[in-house]
Amino acid sequence: MISFILTLKRLLEALYKSSKHPLFLSLITTLFFIILSGVLFYTQKEGWAVLDAIYFCVVSIIPTGIDTNLSPETAIGKVFTMFYLIVGTGTMLLTLILLAKSTINNDDDFKKTFKSGKWKREGQEEEK
Repeated sequence: MISFILTLKRLLEALYKSSKHPLFLSLITTLFFIILSGVLFYTQKEGWAVLDAIYFCVVSIIPTGIDTNLSPETAIGKVFTMFYLIVGTGTMLLTLILLAKSTINNDDDFKKTFKSGKWKREGQEEEK
């Protein structure tokens, strides 16, 4: 449980740090609109419930292997899904990469943890 709390703390710190970066904010806004467009499409064209559409849209663009047991039935739904996944997955990956960089590049934690000189950032001299 302590491990979960510490991980959650690091995640929240990274989110706060990332929220100051304009690229991260634009990616989060873009993700919101991508998911919103998917939810609107699947509820209107496929006749899915709103919760099912939200679940499909979010889980589909997260790079995991979770099977949603949902798939579009109409031809237009299949075509939309192909483009939705290409754009959504790319945007989600970029967002996750920025969040990971923000988590890793916490200077205070970096200096405390890797003081020994075995791990070093690019361009950093090895300590003697």
